[in-house]
Amino acid sequence: MIKTATSTFEPDWISPPGDTIADLLEERNWTQAELASRLGASRKFVSQLVSGKVPLSESVAIRLARVLGSTVRFWLNREAGYRAALARESEIESLRQDIDWLDELPVSQMRKFGWIAIHRDKAKTVAECLRFFGVGTVDAWRDWSEGLGQTAYRMSDKTRSRFGAIAAWLRFGELKSQEIECRPYSAKTFKSCLEELRSLTLEEDPDVFVPKIQQLCAEAGVAVVFAPAPTGCPASGATRWLSSNKALLMLSLRYKSNDQLWFSFFHESAHILLHRKRLMFLEIDRNGFRDQKEEEEANRFAADLLIPRNFHLDLLATGGSKSGVLAFAKKLGIAPGVVVGRLQHEGVLPHSHLNDLKVRYGWT
Repeated sequence: MIKTATSTFEPDWISPPGDTIADLLEERNWTQAELASRLGASRKFVSQLVSGKVPLSESVAIRLARVLGSTVRFWLNREAGYRAALARESEIESLRQDIDWLDELPVSQMRKFGWIAIHRDKAKTVAECLRFFGVGTVDAWRDWSEGLGQTAYRMSDKTRSRFGAIAAWLRFGELKSQEIECRPYSAKTFKSCLEELRSLTLEEDPDVFVPKIQQLCAEAGVAVVFAPAPTGCPASGATRWLSSNKALLMLSLRYKSNDQLWFSFFHESAHILLHRKRLMFLEIDRNGFRDQKEEEEANRFAADLLIPRNFHLDLLATGGSKSGVLAFAKKLGIAPGVVVGRLQHEGVLPHSHLNDLKVRYGWT
């Protein structure tokens, strides 16, 4: 479920176009004085050109192509590459003052998950993290994360203190969502999709049900992303609107069982269907926001979709016995683990009982 990050190759060395010029002079057994004569330039200029002290202009590129060969584009690209390398080196040096920012981020796990490339130089890691978040400076990241935090629904002070990890998880979801092509959002299509997805609780293999979830939801305008939550991000799920026609639904598999996974999925789906687009909903340890109307509505929506209210007496009549749970699950066409989770939640069944009927998941 995790795609390793890739980045454009950028060499660690800095080589001016003059290095290539010097190599060609050596091959031809020419002196800088002879090259100056052929170029119609001064010896001082050629010396500075070879040492990289003066830029290689378009007119010089034209003359170098005539005298030394290759193309004008080659010489201009050589110059552009050199100047870009100097700019990167200067940037890295300026970022050393921001190294303390890395303490706010789950850098080791971002590397482990393949979200960012590995660098020994901490200043380069700062640059890599800025690239990951899509911002130019650490100050810009703080502005971005502050705006993200303001859209989060009832984020506690404790949660805000770990916001670097939460921001990284949310950003990864945003990046992955860009890879998922979605039709314009349709509440009618999404609601119909959820009814169809309910039967997928019977499928135990995530390699089978995850692509189906993503495909069906994409047809309704919802990008579904599964991503491990780094240390410091206690989120089980999140929803946010990326545009008026595309929503993001994220799941972390925080509780690692099928009853929790499916409840979280339908809970987040409820936020998309029922609640305001301007809000982002972040589920922290599930019990964190129970006093909120929107969370109660999402809980009820998920519970009723999995086990409709008119079957509640039948649910209680199982008595929490294994045979009763299996028969009830078969009658409703849902996974037995989902029934066990509901009975445990309602206190009918101890949390230590019938867990063998649940399916467990983990990240590979």
